[in-house]
Amino acid sequence: MSISQHHEPHRRGIIFILSAPSGAGKTTLWRRALTAIDELDLSVSLTTRGPRGGEVEGVDHHFVSEEEFKARWARGELAEHARHFGASYGTPRGPLDRAVREGRDILLEIDISGAKQIREKYPRDAVGIFVLPPSFEDLEERLRHRGTEDEPGIQRRLIRAREEAREWTAYDFLIINAEVDRSIAQLQAIVLAERLRAARQREGFAPWKS
Repeated sequence: MSISQHHEPHRRGIIFILSAPSGAGKTTLWRRALTAIDELDLSVSLTTRGPRGGEVEGVDHHFVSEEEFKARWARGELAEHARHFGASYGTPRGPLDRAVREGRDILLEIDISGAKQIREKYPRDAVGIFVLPPSFEDLEERLRHRGTEDEPGIQRRLIRAREEAREWTAYDFLIINAEVDRSIAQLQAIVLAERLRAARQREGFAPWKS
């Protein structure tokens, strides 16, 4: 089942932030969310790492050089940036500003550091959603099953995951991703509730105009 909204220009757009430790399943969730939830766009981030298996330029990320990344940051074109595991990541600011202004909702898949920067820049419009697997053992199994890291890389991600998992209380919502369909239903409920929040209506909006 999908949920939709009539386009309502009187409402400001919402920036939905999805964060999780590596292996928690957030990539699967955002891909499913884009088909399950109408009128929800994806913010495509920049990264200086190379594409992984199956990743598509302009869909999963914009893949750029370190020089281009630094130039865009220096010009103020990025709403947030972070560096981890030897690569830089960042979110273009233009699409976020346009979405909020035009009353469109946009989904960001970013790490904890980036989420903090976004919420500082868009305190009224950002909603943070943190995703965790049912257990640390489940997370380790998922990381090993991916087959994208050697053993030292897996250990680095496990250490980082334990650190990141402590940050869930800084977010507005928590999803325990034990079963994808249930997690998508919970994400749908969050989006619908935020779209109906009275505080998101633009100043001067009157639903019963005489």
